[in-house]
Amino acid sequence: MQPSGKRRGLLLILSSPSGAGKSTLAKRLMAWDPTIRFSVSATTRAPRPGEAEGREYYFKTRADFEALVAEGQMLEHAEVFGNLYGSPRGPVETAMHEGRDTLFDIDWQGGQQIRNSALGRDVVSVFVLPPSIAELDRRLRGRAQDSDAVIAGRMAKSRDEISHWAEYDYVLVNDDLDRTFNDLLTVLTAERMRRDRQPGLSDFVRTLNREFEAR
Repeated sequence: MQPSGKRRGLLLILSSPSGAGKSTLAKRLMAWDPTIRFSVSATTRAPRPGEAEGREYYFKTRADFEALVAEGQMLEHAEVFGNLYGSPRGPVETAMHEGRDTLFDIDWQGGQQIRNSALGRDVVSVFVLPPSIAELDRRLRGRAQDSDAVIAGRMAKSRDEISHWAEYDYVLVNDDLDRTFNDLLTVLTAERMRRDRQPGLSDFVRTLNREFEAR
């Protein structure tokens, strides 16, 4: 008889400066395990053409959003350019009880709020570093999407983000995407096997003890 029982899902926070490979790693991870739920944020901004409720965002009025914050129903939130953004607690708890992990693609500030929330003990945080600042700059310019001024702004923000690397449980240097992805899988697999995430383990050990007693 093997240990049984559905494990409790975990909250996987993935952060990095822009251009370090976080979004690519997130997409690979969800392709590797489609049961992983990507955390959909709530926002007070108006929907854009083609956006759907619950897919891109949960769209809220400011009053409704602030009420959710007051009730402790936002794991993290911030105001950006006059609009509120945050991670609703309800869908995350539902996924946890179903044994599904939730992936958060957020910055260090959001990650800090989630670690300090009621679900903080279920958080696994991973920070992705570039192999060098020169390579980070090359990747940003390689996108051919932003002006020099925008890239300079992203580089300045990257320095601040990198300064928070020590606040994370794991730090990966993305000098090779395949190797970094395998390292991320190693982290997730090990965290899923933690003793306190295996609800059937205590019953299994009691069964082993009864077998000893019956000998």
